[in-house]
Amino acid sequence: MYKKIVGAALALMLVGCAQVPEEKQDPRDPLQSMNRPIYDFNMDVLDAYILRPAAKGYVAITPAPVRSSIVNFTTNIAAPTDAINAALQGKPGDAGVNVARFLINSTVGILGLFDVAKEIGLDHKDEDFGQTLGVWGVGDGAYLMIPGMGPSTVRNTTGDIVDNVVIPKIALSTPQTLIVFALRAVEARASLMSQEKLLNESLDPYIFLKDVYFQRQLYEVYDGNPPMEEEPEDFDDDFLENL
Repeated sequence: MYKKIVGAALALMLVGCAQVPEEKQDPRDPLQSMNRPIYDFNMDVLDAYILRPAAKGYVAITPAPVRSSIVNFTTNIAAPTDAINAALQGKPGDAGVNVARFLINSTVGILGLFDVAKEIGLDHKDEDFGQTLGVWGVGDGAYLMIPGMGPSTVRNTTGDIVDNVVIPKIALSTPQTLIVFALRAVEARASLMSQEKLLNESLDPYIFLKDVYFQRQLYEVYDGNPPMEEEPEDFDDDFLENL
């Protein structure tokens, strides 16, 4: 679940300064007057002074193979939750793949540092309880901008709580959990460096990121094949997958 939370949050934080036009009414975002100041704090303070410098330093000193192993390790930790959510969504095949990936990568892959399972055709199936609720027909609810985390919705915030509290990911201590979260945060921010120009050039970054966020939810709930209607703008699959 870290991927969704961190990826979307960091996408939000990437945006540079821009003039914000008069706020428009958006039924998805009834709390916009509260969300925008939180957005500004995430962008102007957290990303500018903490996350972006950390990500740049991380990229500069960390060899690509080591970064790849970090991604593999943190993805493997989330595999049990991915499997449970796949089963709840009526995808027994995907659930089985995630279980098999966890067993193989935790052993042959040396605690998940190497994605051996992918090499034999078992691709990661990223699932979370927010997606599960979407598959069950639960609506997004109000759009939320969370301090230090970025964009979310009532549905996905509920899903995050279930994934991280109700469904135990793995027997990790609090320090280990914080280390894993920090690693994912920095790596996710680093992977989004190439998207900065697109975000910075948008007329209103707040609205742009909100539209990307909602399209990404459809992309995930429908496993990469969302309905074509109500798409505010075309974003390619690579862009959506990197969030």
